[in-house]
Amino acid sequence: MSSSGAAAAATTTKGGRGKPKASKSVSRSQKAGLQFPVGRIARFLKAGRYAERVGAGAPVYLSAVLEYLAAEVLELAGNAARDNKKNRIIPRHIQLAVRNDEELSRLLGAVTISNGGVVPNIHQVLLPKKQTGGKGKGDIGSASQEF
Repeated sequence: MSSSGAAAAATTTKGGRGKPKASKSVSRSQKAGLQFPVGRIARFLKAGRYAERVGAGAPVYLSAVLEYLAAEVLELAGNAARDNKKNRIIPRHIQLAVRNDEELSRLLGAVTISNGGVVPNIHQVLLPKKQTGGKGKGDIGSASQEF
């Protein structure tokens, strides 16, 4: 039993001649613990000519920021979909999620979401005025206008 353990240890150590055994490559996204592709974002940063050189940490940071924003929007849109008793997120749910969140609304203020519609809103001036006092005979006809 101990001899097989020693043989396994000998194959994994880095000493000896020849090429070392090929280890499984680990992506930069996996190293950073992200779902968004760090390598692809690094390629886009280089190809976009935003700067002469791109540091090693820049695409990781940008991937993390984009992943956080996507997760935030998806969580709020999922809540909006569930409020509307739907299992699938549609552009309307994304619109409601973004416009009802103050920070996301400011970030995406100039963005138009296709098929998103508008947030339901009735201006205060257009709402009927509250009546003071008890109900008189003149109030009977306007009962349907109360909200």
